[in-house]
Amino acid sequence: MAPTRIGLAGLAVMGQNLALNIAEKGFPISVYNRTTSKVDETVERAKREGNLPLYGFHDPAAFINSIQKPRVVIMLVKAGAPVDQTIETLSAYMEKGDCIIDGGNEWYENTERREKAMAEQGLLYLGMGVSGGEEGARHGPSLMPGGSFEAYKNIEDILLKVAAQVPDSGPCVTYIGEGGSGNFVKMVHNGIEYGDMQLIAEAYDVLKSVGKLSNDELQHVFSEWNKGELLSFLIEITADIFGIKDDKGDGYLVDKVLDKTGMKGTGKWTVQQAADLSIAAPTIAASLDSRFLSGLKEERVEAAKVFKAGGYSDILSGQSVDKAQLIDDVRQALYASKICSYAQGMNLIRAKSIEKGWGLKLGELARIWKGGCIIRAIFLDRIKKAYDRNADLANLLVDPEFAKEILDRQAAWRRVVCLAINYGVSTPGMSTSLAYFDTYRRERLPANLVQAQRDYFGAHTYERIDMPGSFHTEWFKIAKQSKI
Repeated sequence: MAPTRIGLAGLAVMGQNLALNIAEKGFPISVYNRTTSKVDETVERAKREGNLPLYGFHDPAAFINSIQKPRVVIMLVKAGAPVDQTIETLSAYMEKGDCIIDGGNEWYENTERREKAMAEQGLLYLGMGVSGGEEGARHGPSLMPGGSFEAYKNIEDILLKVAAQVPDSGPCVTYIGEGGSGNFVKMVHNGIEYGDMQLIAEAYDVLKSVGKLSNDELQHVFSEWNKGELLSFLIEITADIFGIKDDKGDGYLVDKVLDKTGMKGTGKWTVQQAADLSIAAPTIAASLDSRFLSGLKEERVEAAKVFKAGGYSDILSGQSVDKAQLIDDVRQALYASKICSYAQGMNLIRAKSIEKGWGLKLGELARIWKGGCIIRAIFLDRIKKAYDRNADLANLLVDPEFAKEILDRQAAWRRVVCLAINYGVSTPGMSTSLAYFDTYRRERLPANLVQAQRDYFGAHTYERIDMPGSFHTEWFKIAKQSKI
């Protein structure tokens, strides 16, 4: 057989689907998996899905030797040690100039370590974020490759065809930058995704718990929202979820799902990086905290018994709300909160880019997230245009268009947060997004008192607003004397 154009190792569902996508776009592909039954399964799928040019190998040497030179191999295996093991297995048969691409959710510093190790062997290396889930991998994901530019050029023709295609802005792929930048950008993408999902869950909670909307009504509301400014993949699938009946009992499936959210680590990494870089990311952090609290199901069941009576929500439970007004207010609050979440994510990417010298283009990242990925939304086009207008934009909130939109929506936003608080319905994402906005827009904050306290007990010094320099005051001595 003639050599194939590319290889892919790691045939869980994402790997299988990406391999089939590549083959369907006309690139013959070799596939390999340590568990050989997965290889056979993928070959069978390729036959069923249109006799696609996909060839399976049970032996790593045969797999590598079947690929045209310089060889390009994508790995889609679990992050961490399995990646190192797969590299060790495959690189034994590779030659100088060949390239390995890690398509998993890997910690960016691991990618940078591996790129250096590969370079010592004369091999090229890319860490490539892949977003879009199983469907995206099969029909067009958003791709975020970072690392060796030479390696990117070796595979650019494939990635441009395999990525999601957005009519007005092209394929959802671009060379992100050097080192682990591709993995870092994908990590923050996932952090923004955490925030988005939390905000949508809060909108659902307020509409259901305060507005008493049924699942039918919720499906209609989210379907309508998906025709306007909130048009996005996550709003679309949320509407779908509300319409699905339980196949194992009565009622709707969403009501039978345990209220306990899992996670794989990228959200946590995002919040840790934000802390390391002194970037405020409260919406993303609130979404992570909410997942932690959701995990305390047994404790929450007991706490609900302790605090059952006498809550403020009981006082208000007999009051009715204007459903139409509530639905419109929640829509506006969700949109305004979402702007804050994306602003935080973009600020984090920029801070890391400056620290590492990556030179990342935020508008281009917004462009490649417009299709294929989980956070794809019409709203991203607005973000791209904001950075096109001003590449050095300090914060999305101060872009003239976004600033006007927030000002237009802030009354509804405040009403929703106040209503939720009064009903005892937690909205940590919306509340902290509003607090982020209110903090950012204020010329003067109470931080002067905190700094005075730090100087009082720790002699940390302070600056003054009326003269330059660093100052220290013997607060304790002065206070003691004044008490005599």
